[in-house]
Amino acid sequence: MTTTADHDLLYSGPAALAELVRAKEATPRELVELSLRRIEALNPRLNAFRVTMAEEALAAASASGAPSGLLAGVPIAIKDDVAVAGQSATHGSRSYVGRAAADAEAVRRLRAAGAIPVGITNVPELTIFPWTATAANGVTRNPWDLTRTPGGSSGGSAAAVAAGLVPCATGSDGGGSIRIPAAACGLVGMKPTRGRVSMRPAREGWLGLTVLGPLARTVADSALMLDAMQGAIEGDAHVAPPFDGSYLDAARRAPGRLRIAVSRKVPPGLIARLSADQRGAWERVGRLLEELGHEVVERDPAYGLAQLEFLQLWLRSIYEESCDVPDRTQLEPLTRQMAWAGQRVVPVRRRDQLLGKRPETTARMLALWNEIDVLLTPGLAKTAIAAEGGFGKPAPIAIDIAGRFTPFTPIFNLTGQPAISLPAGYGSDGLPLSVQLVGRPGAEDLLYSLAGQIEHAQPWADRRPPLVAQAAGGW
Repeated sequence: MTTTADHDLLYSGPAALAELVRAKEATPRELVELSLRRIEALNPRLNAFRVTMAEEALAAASASGAPSGLLAGVPIAIKDDVAVAGQSATHGSRSYVGRAAADAEAVRRLRAAGAIPVGITNVPELTIFPWTATAANGVTRNPWDLTRTPGGSSGGSAAAVAAGLVPCATGSDGGGSIRIPAAACGLVGMKPTRGRVSMRPAREGWLGLTVLGPLARTVADSALMLDAMQGAIEGDAHVAPPFDGSYLDAARRAPGRLRIAVSRKVPPGLIARLSADQRGAWERVGRLLEELGHEVVERDPAYGLAQLEFLQLWLRSIYEESCDVPDRTQLEPLTRQMAWAGQRVVPVRRRDQLLGKRPETTARMLALWNEIDVLLTPGLAKTAIAAEGGFGKPAPIAIDIAGRFTPFTPIFNLTGQPAISLPAGYGSDGLPLSVQLVGRPGAEDLLYSLAGQIEHAQPWADRRPPLVAQAAGGW
């Protein structure tokens, strides 16, 4: 069909593509072929994908018949920390070998909804940092500026969606790794409530810090993906508050008048300065919320020393994951330094103390949500940093670079709350700006409703990265 030859088609999003397939105006194979052509044309400059699965994806598309699911015939990308049958989940490391015998539960659910994985996206080694560069797979670049990072650790997924190689992708978030790339690439990134999406075959990720979630261009498309992914199964370490509605319906529904707290306080324990551009974006969204009829108040969460608790659990998680690497001698020097710190600074007894204290810390933080519905913070402290980030630098320097870039995201992995990153204009450097909305546990539907209202008031999805605009003439 002529529509599938249109280079812009994948930007219409998974909901629109699935509707084309259900209406028999496009076939899954046509959509997969389009995605693969775009990957072939643009991925050499982006390095978003570690590997494509052309043969498998085309076979799945041809065999799909007339799919009718939420994501019928939609090509998607899978982050390289989730099992895909027949593929290796390398976690960005040179050490991993072998192939998964079965899909992870989240991938199984996406396939059941009709989605077709076309490739595996790049991550930093062991998904540690908010940039995407590895000795194994090179540097992944931001389609808005190839000298900048798409963020991390879901940087490959974000670059692929932002450049229109796929309409949506999976991510994981242990300290901001969905929200950071979304913010850096002008996307919507939802970190669901802990336990909302099953981590199986893992019982949990990073001692409960990590969750799986969607990366998409619009609020509705993010919600659609979460509708397909969500649900706990037996053996999961955590189960989110039950939700039997539709996140897509929520994204299309006005939220009613809300009480919204705005805060740009950097959690104690971090050294970061908010750029003028990012502060301006946060202030503009705060004013917009007032114009939309919400009650907006200035309030800071009771952070206390929660950031230091997160830091210790993060380091310990890295050490414990490094113990599962087939050949630790092949780990990058920075990864080995981080693992060493996790072992020495956070021994087992300290880890258990921190896990025991987490409910108390969470309760203190959540007290603010007894008085408000949603918290608004900046998304990042500044626009996307250099593509290499802190790759190859000593651990203390890399940690400092990360903290100065993204001080607002990690805390909510400790508490397990849902949080969503939204585009909020563009900086003086032409790169996307962002804000973050945070809700009480189980309130993804409310966040989607408010985010959809913001998007309706200030749409962002029509703007294309320069790389895509430059390439358009060749299609």
